[in-house]
Amino acid sequence: MPLITAPVVTPPTPPTPPPVEFPEIGYASITYIDPAGTRWPMTDLAADWYTLAEGVSGLGAAPYALTSDPHPRGGARLRHVQPQPRAIVWPVLVKGADHTAFTANWRALARAFTSTLRRRADGTRTPGTLEVARPDGTRRTIAVYYQDGWDGRGQVATGITWDSAVVTLWCEDPYWVDTESVMVHREQADGEDFLQPYPSVSSSQVLGATTVTNPGDTMVWPTWTITGPASLVTFTRTDTGEAFVLDPDDPSIGHGNLLAGEKVTVRTDPPQVRYQNGDNWVGALNWPDATLWGLDPGDNPVTFQLDGAGAGSAVDLTFHPRYETA
Repeated sequence: MPLITAPVVTPPTPPTPPPVEFPEIGYASITYIDPAGTRWPMTDLAADWYTLAEGVSGLGAAPYALTSDPHPRGGARLRHVQPQPRAIVWPVLVKGADHTAFTANWRALARAFTSTLRRRADGTRTPGTLEVARPDGTRRTIAVYYQDGWDGRGQVATGITWDSAVVTLWCEDPYWVDTESVMVHREQADGEDFLQPYPSVSSSQVLGATTVTNPGDTMVWPTWTITGPASLVTFTRTDTGEAFVLDPDDPSIGHGNLLAGEKVTVRTDPPQVRYQNGDNWVGALNWPDATLWGLDPGDNPVTFQLDGAGAGSAVDLTFHPRYETA
């Protein structure tokens, strides 16, 4: 069966401030991105605000809560491991050419951090993003919410043209996320004429048994995009037997088989199934047997199958690796 692998397009890299040495992670360029998308360079020592590297903490491995059971012969046995939210301590110095400029900078940066706590019209809150860029060009990010600490030092001469704050940023997900995604693409090629140039047969399925490598430190939850034509879609992680089936002809959907070019997106965390126009297709999964499985670190044997496939049928699996440290 012919398969086509598409190239991965790398997005342009935004500019970064110069690197500074930080405890736990070494030299890095760090930028804070507020909920509005404004980028605040944090390691440009020539700017009117920058991070005081001494005192930074929380950039290392994620914290964990361990649950254990007493062992009859002494000690205990580990029963469960639960990742915990992370707290990042972030000292920042702010200055200005005069008191007016300093006050404007102080207020603007305070608003950039505390705006992560403001509710939007739909009742949700938008986190900020801490981005760590390495000299080799790699970048990792973590979503942050302001917790406390935007207070001046309260000492003589502070608060006039300069001051510093020790901010605590709270991270509901303790893992760092790679800005570059990993993508696996499979596509049905054009069918062959049975007699030209010699007898040949094209499959009615896109049936791919492949190994997907997760280069990160912890499990990731991929997003799948299915492009028709297809009458039934099955995704299986063959080492665990976990699988889910998408039936576009399920009565609860009222659609019928996917036609050429029609797309459905399946997110595994949080679980979500959307047709290309935004319609909710979660009922098209084979509940209660469906398992929207994740990918462990390392190699994962995966099979994806599209029944009723034809020219243009395709499957795209996409995820961003997650890491313990920055």
